[in-house]
Amino acid sequence: MDMRDAAKSQPTPSAKDKVLPKINLLTMFRLGLFQMGLGIMSLLTLGVINRIMIDELKVLPLIAAGAIAMHQFVSPARVWFGQMSDAKPMLGYHRTGYVWIGAALFTVLSFIALQVVWQLGGSLQASGWSMPTYSWAGLLALIYALYGLALSASSTPFAALLVDISDEDNRSQLIGIVWSMLMVGIVVGAIVSSKLLERPEICGTAILAYDPVHTTKVADVAKLQTTINPVFIIMPAIVFGLCLLATFGVEPKYSRYTSRSIMVEREDKITFSRALQVLTANRQTGLFFSFLLVLTLSLFMQDAVMEPYGGEVFGMCISETTKLNAPFGIGTLLGISSTGFLILPRLGKQKTTKIGCMGAAVCSGLIILAGFTANPGLLKASLLLFGLSAGVLTAAATSLMLDLTAAETAGTFIGAWGLAQAIARGLSTILGGAVLNLGKLVFSEPVLAYGIVFALQALGMIVAIILLRRVNVREFRDNAKAAIATVIQGDLD
Repeated sequence: MDMRDAAKSQPTPSAKDKVLPKINLLTMFRLGLFQMGLGIMSLLTLGVINRIMIDELKVLPLIAAGAIAMHQFVSPARVWFGQMSDAKPMLGYHRTGYVWIGAALFTVLSFIALQVVWQLGGSLQASGWSMPTYSWAGLLALIYALYGLALSASSTPFAALLVDISDEDNRSQLIGIVWSMLMVGIVVGAIVSSKLLERPEICGTAILAYDPVHTTKVADVAKLQTTINPVFIIMPAIVFGLCLLATFGVEPKYSRYTSRSIMVEREDKITFSRALQVLTANRQTGLFFSFLLVLTLSLFMQDAVMEPYGGEVFGMCISETTKLNAPFGIGTLLGISSTGFLILPRLGKQKTTKIGCMGAAVCSGLIILAGFTANPGLLKASLLLFGLSAGVLTAAATSLMLDLTAAETAGTFIGAWGLAQAIARGLSTILGGAVLNLGKLVFSEPVLAYGIVFALQALGMIVAIILLRRVNVREFRDNAKAAIATVIQGDLD
């Protein structure tokens, strides 16, 4: 037998034996462009639209927050989309196809949501809280629910992709970079959007128009529409481009999914019901789910009220309150980037998360103090420090989250953690609006009404620290391995 025959007789290396390249720094930053886009979208769909509804169009805070929160309350779909990306490739890939299709949908739906807001505002001015007005509010909630489904279809497979392409020794760096880019998106979005919205005709009394039906002047909806519509065309188009650039070619080159998963090429074994069985067979899953729920609820309660806070208590214009996202984003960026490379390796994930929670609680008090002193400089400084604390705890908690993820059902576990965070984001938006509504009924001073929201936020951080003490990564991994083995054998009922 000659050398050629000998070569032909050698077995072809399988996908599991193939040595895959390590993800490099440039690709980490490129992946971060997707998170950058999500940061821009959150600024538009939560910050700008919420501010317009509450301050300019005078929509009740609870109704405005309730409609926006619907994009989080469809979050159970995250588990399904995660499992689908585990089991059924789309466009030839387990993750990338879902990311692209979801991004195309949520960018289009953001513009549609804004158009419904204009109809809601016009109806409110014309007939008050009548049946047509409530119908527009209901339609807005439906659009936000569809937006949330599209976001889940895109972001959950993307997070699972990060698990697929990283190893234990570079995962914290990948998370640090990718989540830092989320904050870059918020900062860039805040600066660009504020420039696009920095128009004197939509600030203060200039936006008011005389309407003989009303005893007071109301916002000129047509003028607002002309100025703000282009922002919701330009920015989402940029976001979709960033999504394509971020993920193109990454999965086929770096994904370790096929080499890691003992379930690969056995898609019949990764049914949704069996994936849920793996998920629920672990006591630590419930503990970490509860921790994420409380942490996220406390961290984002201010999202629904911060821009109205700047408008009502500090007298800021739309462009100025949009800029409030910049100090928060810069602080978070510094917190996330320094945590992944400097703090986490020294202190560990759980201790770092605890420090971040304590810092966030203190900063909530500083935000209240800024309102009592009516000092915009103190407000911006408080938001910078709050962002720094949020960055520290986000990087640490996210790294901990990826440790609490089984490779065989990565999409499902990521979906579960995303579910906890999304439910909390939805609840935080509604709770922030509801507490603000209640505060306005009890107090005549706006600063007191907003102060209750921030105080409740600080209390939640303390509860999150208590729950964190019970989380145990080793116990999770031991239980997950046993549950997966049982599922594969078909013995788990």
